[in-house]
Parts: sequence; structure tokens; C-alpha cells
Amino acid sequence: MERVFKRKIYAQLQAWKESRKGSTALLIEGARRVGKSTIVKQFAQNEYRSYILIDFNNTTLEVKRLFEDLTDMNLFFLLLQQQLKVKLYERESVIIFDEVQKYPIARQAIKYLVADGRYDFIETGSLISIKKNTKDITIPSEETRISMYPMDYDEFRWALGDEVTTELLPQFYAQGKALGAAHRQALRDLRLYMLIGGMPQAVNAYLDTNNLSDVDQVKRDIIKLYLDDFRKIDPTGRIERMYMSIPAQLSNNVSRYMPYQAIGEVKEDKMLELLNDLEDSKTALMCYRCNDPNVGMSLTQDRTRYKMYVADTGLFVTLAFWDKDVTENIIYSKLLNDKLQANLGYIYENLVAQLLTATGQKLFYYTFPTEDGKRLYEVDFLMSHGSKLWPIEVKSSGYNSHHSLDEFSKKYSSRVEKRFLITTKDYSHDKDTILLPMYMTHLLR
Repeated sequence: MERVFKRKIYAQLQAWKESRKGSTALLIEGARRVGKSTIVKQFAQNEYRSYILIDFNNTTLEVKRLFEDLTDMNLFFLLLQQQLKVKLYERESVIIFDEVQKYPIARQAIKYLVADGRYDFIETGSLISIKKNTKDITIPSEETRISMYPMDYDEFRWALGDEVTTELLPQFYAQGKALGAAHRQALRDLRLYMLIGGMPQAVNAYLDTNNLSDVDQVKRDIIKLYLDDFRKIDPTGRIERMYMSIPAQLSNNVSRYMPYQAIGEVKEDKMLELLNDLEDSKTALMCYRCNDPNVGMSLTQDRTRYKMYVADTGLFVTLAFWDKDVTENIIYSKLLNDKLQANLGYIYENLVAQLLTATGQKLFYYTFPTEDGKRLYEVDFLMSHGSKLWPIEVKSSGYNSHHSLDEFSKKYSSRVEKRFLITTKDYSHDKDTILLPMYMTHLLR
């Protein structure tokens, strides 16, 4: 049974429609299978008198040829309506270009279609900016671009029929209160999200079967789709190997991603191209080291030093057990109940990266040497809040040591407003450090 899930991005679509009134097209970027096509179709059905959806993965040559000559807009729209058997109404209809990267000429036509002014236009796409999808076309400036990610934690709880958690957690966070007896169940609910992830197909499979091994198979199919895309971009397989190595690199607990361990020696300019293509696919999240931890961290980010996360932690878990044909229910059960004899810190760190990204945060981290110079202190994530910083450490166990946070806050005392240790414990304080349960991560903003 295919379901249409409630997604927060719907409000952004409404805001664009009301504020821009056809003066720009809306371009929704995101990894494949995050739900772009579904939400846009739902929006078109609810908010317009009629709509045309052109799926450039699966449309006729005749429809594509219409975009080769836009000198007569009246004729263009007449032919489009005739071929797709949909009547359009001026300022009451929307035309959707789905997977527009498959036909760049249509994206280039947006400039003229928007200028015509009769209809609204929405584009969806993945791999929007890679070289082969922008070569020989003029990128239209008449685009409002937004990113779509896998379902966030609130959306996941909604899908499971839980409206209470999403209303109450912000109140506990705002008041700085612990959940007490409800903490254990809240943490288990979060681990369920961690294992299933936010890909709508995976969530749908869980609701259909209540079987995590079946969900795992769906996630494997999505990963294989990504790997096929990577091979089309880079037939050498280097992007694929970089993506597949993310769990192993995080589990090694090193302070940054080491691409050469995954793909060997590569010239610097080629390495940057591979990284840009992987980042543009939206399947991986980049967390750059900032050289000067201050407001405006993008200004001092180091593009050569970074950590890399999988954009969906459910897919991350499946990648971590990729050596099996399918991850058995017994493994998922142990993960869900925190009984697996393994260090899960790297999974929780990936989860926090995903939760922060879903709120619109760009990811940055910071390292600095200890006094004896023998090792590094590391702040896992840095957030700016107004003119101040919020440093964040992630701990998966009950261990609540936070030396890196302490030393960072001492070193940059004038810049730090609050500091957080995100942990599996209930909400509490350890002197100036806020111990924040993982299920409240998405409330940091």
C-alpha cells in the first residue's frame, strides 16, 4: 500500500506560490527516492485547478521536441495540452518538470516559460549541478531553489500515527525538563527511526510488514539505485567506493574522512570533482572543518578537511552490514534494544548529522591540539546562534565526559553561548554543559 506522508516542505511550496506568484519557477533538489515527485503531485492536486506533470524519465520524444522551439508560446501550450490531454487555466495551473536533470533543455526553457507568465512551474531533480547536466545550457536565474531531505524525526512520528511526541518534546526542551519514566520509550522510538530511516519507501514497508528485514531489502534497493547513478557519473567506480566507505571511516574514529583510503591516489583537481559530484547527489552530507570557529563559519571552512555522513541513517545502518545479502531481524532487534555488542557511536553521530541537516543547518566541526600536542580535541559539530556559538559533542553511551567541550569553551569563552553533549541519557546539566537526549537534537535551532 502506497501512502502519501505529511511533509514539512509542503509549507515551503505554499509560501513560494503565495509570495512569488509565478515570477520564478520552484526547483526542488534532493537525493532520489526522498519523496520529491510525491509531494509535488500532492501540492499540484490540492492547490491548483489543473496540472501537467512531465516525467523526463518516462515521457515521449514528441513532448521533448516541443522544447526545441519556443518562439510561439501559444502554439507550445496548445500542443502540450493536446499531447498530455490536460486543459490548463491561466494563473490557475502548474506545469511540473519531474527529474528535469534528464532533459537540461527543458530546464533552460524555464527563463522563457516564467516570463510568459500564464502558469506556475515546478522542477524536481537530483544530480542537478553536475557537469554533464549543465553542459551547454544557460542555468535560469528565474529559479527559487530548495532542498528536500529524507523524512525528519517529526515526519517519521507522524507517519507512525504519533502526533503527541512532536507536540510535547518541544515543551520539555523549552522548559529544560527531563522526560523521566518516558525517557526509555522515547529513546527506543528514536532508535526505530535510526534503523528504518526517513526514505518514504522504507517507512511504507515498515508500516506494511512491521518487519525490519523486509525494510532492509527496500533500503538495499535504494542503495543499489544510488550506486547505478554513481557509475553513470564516474565509470571508474571511485564515487561509489567513497560512498560505500563512509561507515567504515566513521567507525575508525578518525578526525576526518580519508578519501585516499577508499580510492587510492588521485590528482587534487579530480578529487575535488569527485567530492563535488558526491555532495551534489545529496546522498552524502559533508561536514567541513572551520579554521576559525566563529559566526560565519562558511568563510573559513577548509575544503580539504571534512567528515562525511550518509544522508539517511537508515541507509547508513544497511551499508554498515553490507557484507550480508540482507540484515536479519535478530540484528535489527538487538540494535533496537541496544543489545548489540558493538560500538554504536558512529551510527549515533551520523544520526545527529542527519537531524541537524534537516533543520537547515550546515555542518561544521573543529579540532585543536591538546597542551602536550600528542592528540586532538574534537568538537563534533558547531552551530551558530545569533552572534554566538553552540559547540556539540555526541556520545552514544552513558559516559558523560566532555573534555573537548570544556577545553573549547575555555579557549573561546567569549564566543560560546551554550554547549551541548548529545547523549542517550535523559535531559540534565553537568555544570555548564547541557546533556541533551538524542531525540531532542532536531529542536536545536
